[in-house]
Amino acid sequence: MHSVKMMNKKAGIYIHIPFCKRKCPYCDFYSVAGCDIQKTDYVNALISHIKSYMDKYISADTVYFGGGTPTALSANQLCEILNAVREGFSLTEDCEITTEANPCTVDYDYLKTLRENGFNRISFGVQSAQDSELQLLGRLHSFDTACKAVHDAVKAGFDNISCDLMIGIPGQTVDSLCDSVDKLSQLGVSHISAYMLKIEEGTAFDCDSIRSSVADEDLSADMYLAAVDRLSKHGFEQYEISNFCKDDKRSRHNMKYWNLDDYIGFGPCAHSYFEGKRFYYDRSLEQYVSNQYSSQLVEDNSPDKLYEYVMLSLRLSDGISKETYISLGGNEKQFDKNANMLVKASLAEFTDIGIALTPRGFLLSNSIILKFLE
Repeated sequence: MHSVKMMNKKAGIYIHIPFCKRKCPYCDFYSVAGCDIQKTDYVNALISHIKSYMDKYISADTVYFGGGTPTALSANQLCEILNAVREGFSLTEDCEITTEANPCTVDYDYLKTLRENGFNRISFGVQSAQDSELQLLGRLHSFDTACKAVHDAVKAGFDNISCDLMIGIPGQTVDSLCDSVDKLSQLGVSHISAYMLKIEEGTAFDCDSIRSSVADEDLSADMYLAAVDRLSKHGFEQYEISNFCKDDKRSRHNMKYWNLDDYIGFGPCAHSYFEGKRFYYDRSLEQYVSNQYSSQLVEDNSPDKLYEYVMLSLRLSDGISKETYISLGGNEKQFDKNANMLVKASLAEFTDIGIALTPRGFLLSNSIILKFLE
């Protein structure tokens, strides 16, 4: 197993829960259906693994339960895992503790149990306010069910609630997308993640009939820009290419990924970045439960650091720092040339430290990143 040294700065903790009631046809994340015995065995393995970090004295200020569907476990099981995190790590007083949730897997009592045991942020996989679009996506909930889940979360004491919204669903229009934005905004949530649908190889959506019905590049761009504009009108600040918040309630955990801060993952297929090294666990529930973590260490090197910095920083509304870019080996003349070209084309704006992409620039971020790495 990868050895971890004592650290002073605070890490993020990611807990992967690989269970789902049913695999969504567009999803390529590692997940299984899982029976009660498998879930119990997995929770026990997780707890054992997490507690093995007790003597490393690592402080953490974010904990994130992702999946899969974390709420495929019982509320008590999630709380048991969180208690293990408290034993394995030193959590700060203001620690952000998030779980993802499928709207149809929770009720008021479930959410109240989570809140009373320290969970203070929840992210619902809503995806759309249109039932026809939800059905096409293979989601098990209706929009009414999603509304009830959000209302129950508020009633249970959550004041930091996020909802996922998908852009580019087959048959989706600019009007139906904007209607979904309006309806989600009216629920009083503080955070919305708006992602473009990507057809992943090997998923059920990876077929000609679906690919031919997905919005083309121009329509996808129109929908993205319409969503950004609509969210802004509802008071949401865009802080990352796909993420929007009110009252500065950014996802502090996800910011660790984008800022290249330390995070430690637990569970099959969970990735970590710690002290400049990357490692992850095999995509196997069976191996993980039998404590065969098979941690694979991926070495970092200087060119990768520049690539990662450019790729991740250009996703953020804060943008890229010219000084940091140069310190990591970037070319100053290349930076100035690209920055001036992008600002002139209204794809970026100058900031106090460098440049930041505009929403139109975000749409072309992949090609812009390559420009800065030439």
